[in-house]
Amino acid sequence: MNSRERVLKAINHEQPDRVPIDLGGSIVTGIMAGALDRLHRYLGIADKVKVYDVFQMLGEVTLELVERFDVDLLPVEPETIVFDHLRNRDYKPWKLFDGTEVLMPGAFAVEVSPAGDWLLHRGGDPARPVVGRMPKDGFYFDDAGITDWNPDFAPPSIESLRNSGWRRLTDETLRYLQDKARTLRRATDRALALTNWGEATLGPPQVGSLPEWLVLMASEPAYVHELMDLGVEIAIDNLKLYWEALGDDIDIIHVDGYDYGTQNAEMFSPAMFETFQEPCYKKQCDWIHQNTPWKVAKHCCGSIPNLIASMIRAGIDILNPVQTSAKGMDPAWLKATFGDSITFWGGGIDTQRVLPFGTPDEIRAHVGERMRIFAPAGASSGPPCITSSTTYRRRTSSPRLRQRANSGGTP
Repeated sequence: MNSRERVLKAINHEQPDRVPIDLGGSIVTGIMAGALDRLHRYLGIADKVKVYDVFQMLGEVTLELVERFDVDLLPVEPETIVFDHLRNRDYKPWKLFDGTEVLMPGAFAVEVSPAGDWLLHRGGDPARPVVGRMPKDGFYFDDAGITDWNPDFAPPSIESLRNSGWRRLTDETLRYLQDKARTLRRATDRALALTNWGEATLGPPQVGSLPEWLVLMASEPAYVHELMDLGVEIAIDNLKLYWEALGDDIDIIHVDGYDYGTQNAEMFSPAMFETFQEPCYKKQCDWIHQNTPWKVAKHCCGSIPNLIASMIRAGIDILNPVQTSAKGMDPAWLKATFGDSITFWGGGIDTQRVLPFGTPDEIRAHVGERMRIFAPAGASSGPPCITSSTTYRRRTSSPRLRQRANSGGTP
């Protein structure tokens, strides 16, 4: 059984020959640069780690590691992950706070605050607002404005969003993803997962900071309904382009990375999720399932036991990361309650307590227990798993891209 077959079986709730393994198959299943550097040194790999997602400071998992660990999944992701000015090219040497030597995208530059924090400015321009902050001796960047709240926040009009490039997929990104997926499909037998959250996030849209958005859902339901409708319209436009360009060169599509849970409960009521988010997810998942062989993955950290049934009704096939350390996320209960209807991509270890603080023997026993809980009947555990088995006619190139190429235009 090859990697893609193994992943497809697990996602379809059939028993594969072993639990599929994922290391770096997407930006939500990656490994931080510092940890990856230590792994390189332990294995005797001389290559410096490339940081390809500056926001999370994730290191690129090379094909050498994929082969060595028999990893079953590979990522199809854009050249720009989060910060729009940081393309993954022209890498240059950089030292992390602890002295670890890595390679950073060539446009990476930070302002150092008086406290020693690293500050990233929008577009790399020191005159523009700070969009990312890494505290001194920290490990990753925080979104500088995510918790800001302006009591006088006025959301953008629906028409202004409709008439802009908001959440729209560009030809340049589409061609990059198309080339990457095609190359990987022909060169490997791995399952392929598409993640593109920077430019053309799918799923339900949000505007404003997190507090502003939560207030908006409670205070302006009519506006939020209109926003969701527009989000569906744009998402389906993007999905049509993805399908034309990628076809069955990918197996999984990650719709979005919105976290709806805190450590102890959902961020807002399940009834509100059913009103706003569920219909938006469902229309997009319906289009995907009716027109492609892809499976739909949803990342959602935190305590979300009262949202999972809603996600299943919406058509989400895969839940990641399965944060079993959060309240109400007991692995045995999750498996018994939802295991026939959704694939658990993760949950193989408590990453808040056991992984950082357990002994090797404790970690080994813990992972073994999680695999006994999650693995039967194809649902995965421990490193993650993935996607679909129907064969569709391959669409080797997007008509839109072919038209631009034939006319001499630059996508």
